Amino acid sequence: MSPVVTPTAFSPAGRLDTMLGKYTMYRLILLVLAALAVYSLLLNALGWLTFGLPQMLLHLALCLGLTYASNRGLAALFQVRPHSESSLITGLLLYFLFWPSFVPMDVAGVALACVLASASKYALAWRGRHVFNPAAAGAFVTGLTGLNVATWWAATPAMLWLLVPGVLLVVYRTRKFLMAAVFLVVATSIVTAELLQAGMTLGSSLWQALAQRPLLFFVGFMLTEPLTLPPRRWQQLALAAVVGVVFAVPYNFGFIANSPELALLVGNLLAFLAGQRGGVKLTFAGSRALTPSTTEFAFEPSRPVRFVPGQYMELDLPHAESDGKGRRRVFSLTSAPGSGTVKFGVRTSEPLSAAKKALLGLKPGDHVTATSVGGDFVLPRDPRTPVLLIAAGIGITPYLAHLASGAGRDRDVVLLILARNSHEIAYASELEASGARIIALIADGSAPPPFIADARTGVSSGIGVSSGAGATTGSDATVGNGSRNDGAMSDGAMSDGAISASAIAGTPAADGVNPGARLDGAMLKALVPDIANRAVYVSGSPASVASLRRAAKQAGAHRVHVDSFSGY
Repeated sequence: MSPVVTPTAFSPAGRLDTMLGKYTMYRLILLVLAALAVYSLLLNALGWLTFGLPQMLLHLALCLGLTYASNRGLAALFQVRPHSESSLITGLLLYFLFWPSFVPMDVAGVALACVLASASKYALAWRGRHVFNPAAAGAFVTGLTGLNVATWWAATPAMLWLLVPGVLLVVYRTRKFLMAAVFLVVATSIVTAELLQAGMTLGSSLWQALAQRPLLFFVGFMLTEPLTLPPRRWQQLALAAVVGVVFAVPYNFGFIANSPELALLVGNLLAFLAGQRGGVKLTFAGSRALTPSTTEFAFEPSRPVRFVPGQYMELDLPHAESDGKGRRRVFSLTSAPGSGTVKFGVRTSEPLSAAKKALLGLKPGDHVTATSVGGDFVLPRDPRTPVLLIAAGIGITPYLAHLASGAGRDRDVVLLILARNSHEIAYASELEASGARIIALIADGSAPPPFIADARTGVSSGIGVSSGAGATTGSDATVGNGSRNDGAMSDGAMSDGAISASAIAGTPAADGVNPGARLDGAMLKALVPDIANRAVYVSGSPASVASLRRAAKQAGAHRVHVDSFSGY
C-alpha cells in the first residue's frame, strides 16, 4: 500500500487536532490535571498558595494512592478489570476539591471521599455503567458525614494561568465549547446578579464568579465527563443550563445545601435517564475484510441498543499490551438500528495499536462491553433536505448506518468518496444497493467500480440537479458533530489511513476543472454544482476534515457538519 498522502499545509486547528488525536480523552485529562497539580506545588513553594508544601504533598499522595488502591481492590472483589487512568483522574480531582491539611478529621474525610468515589463506580452503577461522577459522589457523601467538606480550592486566582489553557484544551478536544458556554453563561449570570444585589461592582462580580468560584474547573473536568453525558447535543445543552441553575442558585434544605458536587450529581442523574442506560455486553459474531487495509467486526448485543444512524459506540477493550491510550475506543455504528447486530469498520493495516490487536484477536463467542452510545452526526429531520456526504478513506463508516436505513432512497443524497485506490473503497456492495448517487476521487487514477461516477472523466449532469424545496439555506456555520470527539476514547483506527482533500493532486477532475488541480472549492463546485443547497457532512481524519471543510465552504456550502477521527 502506498504511504499516506498528507496535505501540504495544516491549519492551526488541524495541527492541534492531529496533536491531541495522539491521546485518548482520559489520557489528556490525566495529563492536564497532573500538570495542574505540579503547578499548584510550584505556586505553594513560591508563596502564592499558603497550604504548606508538606500538607499538599501528603494530600496528593493520599488522594492518588487511596483511589488507586481502593479501585484495584474493588475491581478484584467484583472480578472486573480495573481502569487505572480513571482512578488516577478521580484522585487528582479530589486533590483539588478538598483542602490540604494535617488535621486528623480532615485527613479522615479525604480518605473516606477517596474510598467512596471508587466504590461509587461499582455500587452506583447500572449494567456496568457508573451513574454518577465518582469524585462528586465521594465528596457529596463525605460532606453529609461532617468529616470534611469540599472547598474546590482549585478556584484560586493564582491557578488561572494554567487552569484556563487546560480547560480550553479539554473542551476543544471534546468539542464541548457550546455546552461549556451555556453552563458558564447561566451560572455566571446568576452568581453575578446575586453579587450585584450585595453591592459589588459589575467587574468585581464577574471576577469573583469566574476566578474565585469553581465554574471553570467544574465545566472543564467534571461536567463534560464522557460517561455521564446524554447522547445528543440538544440534550447536553439543556443539561448544561439545568446544572448551571442548580450550581448557582442558593438553597438550603436542612442538611442538604447547594454545592457544585450536588449540582453535578443532579445533572448525572438526568443524563442517565436520557441516554443508553448501562453497558451492553457484545458477543463477537465474526469479521470480514472490507479492503486490503480495513476490516468489519460484527457483534450481537445482549439487549437492544438504542441509537440513531450516524452515532458511535464506545467499547471497553481490555488488552494486556498497553500502548498508553487506555482501554476505551469509539467506533461509528455501520449497521442499521434494530438490525440485531452492531457492526464497525476499522482500519487494520500496520502498525496496529493494542486495541486493534485486541479486536483482531477476538474469537466467535468472545465478549466485550459497550459502555456508551452518542454523537450528533445525524442527517436533517426533513427528508426533503438534500445532503452531500464527503468521506475520506474509511471515514465512510458513519454514513453506512444512514444508507442502511434507507437514506439513499428516501432523500436526495450525493456521496463523494476520496480513496488512495479503487481497492480501498469499502462497503462496495452496500453502496451499490444504497440508492445514493456516488462520486469517487481516486488518488492513483484507478477506475472506481462501475456503479460509482469517476470524477476524473466527468460526472453526469444528474449529480448536480437543483434540490428545490427544502434546500438548506442556514447561516454560514460549521457544525462540529464529531462523534469521535464527544469525550470518548478516540481510537481513530477508522481513518488513520484516510487521505485529505488536498491529497488528490494531479487527478483530472470533472468538466470545468483544470486537470491537475487539487480538490479545492472550484473543483468541488464542479463536481456538485448545487452544493449551496445541500447540508454538507465531512468525515475523516482531522487533517482531511479541515481541508475538506475549507473546500466545501469555498464551494458555497452554508452548513458543514464534521466528524473527525483522531488517531489511535
